[in-house]
Amino acid sequence: MSDAKYSNPIELEIAEPSSLNEQAAAALIIAGALVAVADRRVSPVERDEVIRFIRDRGLAPHIGDDRLFAMFDELAERLEEPDFANVVIDTLRPVSNMPLSSHLMELSERVAAADEDVHPHEVQAIKLLRLLTLVLPRAKQVGPGAAGTLPKE
Repeated sequence: MSDAKYSNPIELEIAEPSSLNEQAAAALIIAGALVAVADRRVSPVERDEVIRFIRDRGLAPHIGDDRLFAMFDELAERLEEPDFANVVIDTLRPVSNMPLSSHLMELSERVAAADEDVHPHEVQAIKLLRLLTLVLPRAKQVGPGAAGTLPKE
């Protein structure tokens, strides 16, 4: 593991969000970024649509626009790497118990349409997000007695 990963505080916060609100913002951004990078060219209007969607719905009022833009750029860059599927899953898993599915799907569709050219790969990205929101394992509760307990047979 490279130390460079931890030299940028934004990367650290995205990789390990400290609060549920941070995790929810990252989940929304990853959904938009996945669709934006699907056609191999991220249009500024797509990035703007992600931030506008989050702002219009008041989904991350505690995070400034500059930070949301930086999160988008970082996650979009990570989605161009070979392990992009793990990035998406790892970002969505912590909020899988939250009722974000409808927001994730609406956002992904709006990003696809933002540049007025819905590419077939963007449609595939939306289908992938829909599948992930249905089958992603739910976040496990961590607390006293949760670790090491197995159901009795």
